[in-house]
Amino acid sequence: MKKFLLACCVVLALAWATGAMAQDANYTVKPGDMLSISVWKEPDLQRPALVRPDGSFSFPLVGEVDAKGKTVADLNKLMTQRLTKYISDPVVTVSVQEIKGNKVYVIGQVNRPGEFIMNPTVDVMQALSMAGGTTPFASLGDIVVLRRNDGGKQSIPFRYNDVVKGRRTDQNIDLQAGDVVVVP
Repeated sequence: MKKFLLACCVVLALAWATGAMAQDANYTVKPGDMLSISVWKEPDLQRPALVRPDGSFSFPLVGEVDAKGKTVADLNKLMTQRLTKYISDPVVTVSVQEIKGNKVYVIGQVNRPGEFIMNPTVDVMQALSMAGGTTPFASLGDIVVLRRNDGGKQSIPFRYNDVVKGRRTDQNIDLQAGDVVVVP
């Protein structure tokens, strides 16, 4: 019973945290996020929109919207501008309903490998903690963060023992959505 209650508390805390993060003005929309978009007094313009892997989504009268690198406020402004061609003084509301794109992955010699939602930022040590810590077989000196960016792929080394001892803490970087922490 205690484990069940603890699991429920964790789920509720995660749901609250992701909802709070989604309403943060600085939250950048990511591919996989589900948006809720509505235009006041326009029932045909109230619908969800999934941000596709390319970072864009479609909406009636607005067309294709590139959401890559944009906040909810940016999208709200952009959609309002585009709708003024068809509706006088449109009142647009954009909100994030589900955060599915702001994830990091931890694989290898950890107790609970998997995907984890960043809230709002997570560094390497926090990601390892979310994965239940490392196993006794982990090669702590060979951990790497794999990152994709516009310039290609990048491998960032992470030396666990240095960070734990307070040395070279600069390698405990904030992770970005899509990063993979590999613990060999």
